[in-house]
This record gives sequence, structure tokens and C-alpha cells, in this order.
Amino acid sequence: MTTAGMRVGISRLQVPIHVHDRERAARFYRDRLGLPLLFTTGGMAFLDCGGVRLMLTRPEKPEFDHASSVLYFNVPEIKSAHRAIEEQGVEFEGDPHRLPACPTTIGGWPSFVIPSRICRH
Repeated sequence: MTTAGMRVGISRLQVPIHVHDRERAARFYRDRLGLPLLFTTGGMAFLDCGGVRLMLTRPEKPEFDHASSVLYFNVPEIKSAHRAIEEQGVEFEGDPHRLPACPTTIGGWPSFVIPSRICRH
């Protein structure tokens, strides 16, 4: 059975993240999380996250000026990653906590960064 994506040739996923300060947001994803900065152009910054391209951009219209999707990053060891990022001054809403895996989620140990202190200013 062929999926629709395969039939039309989808080969890359790009996720827009609305930010007010592109430079600050790009520094966060590059310097604090270690994502490679691919390039910047026209007020946008593009980073690579395991083959998924993150596009940091200002909202085009007021109705788009709201938080983007929640992003889940997979790391080899969550507790040490959490500690290392926290030591850089990144604030979390809490410690990592175990979630059960189910068919619609990746499961694992989420820990949420407070996004308003990263990208919204």
C-alpha cells in the first residue's frame, strides 16, 4: 500500500516557529540546544533537527501571532540533557516525568521549556 506522501513525493518536513526576535531565538536553538543553523534569509532562520527543518520567522499577520506547536526533542539521556540545558539558564516548567507510550505519541520523558522566555520577546 502506498501512502499519499509517497505518491506526491514529499521528502522534507519544515516546521514554522513564530518568534518576535529571530536572532535571539536562533541563538537559543543553536547555542543552547545544539541544533545546526543552516542559513538565514529574509528575516527567517532555518535550523536542522534530525532532518526536520525548523523555520524561525515573525508572524505574517496578527492572527498568526500565537504559540506554535509543542516540539518534542529526543535525546539519549533526558536527565543529563535537562541538567545541562538548565545549567545554561534555560527555565523549565518542571523536571522530566515519565509518560506512557501509545500509538499516537512518542512516549518518553517530557520536560517543558518555558517558551515565552526564549522566543517571544
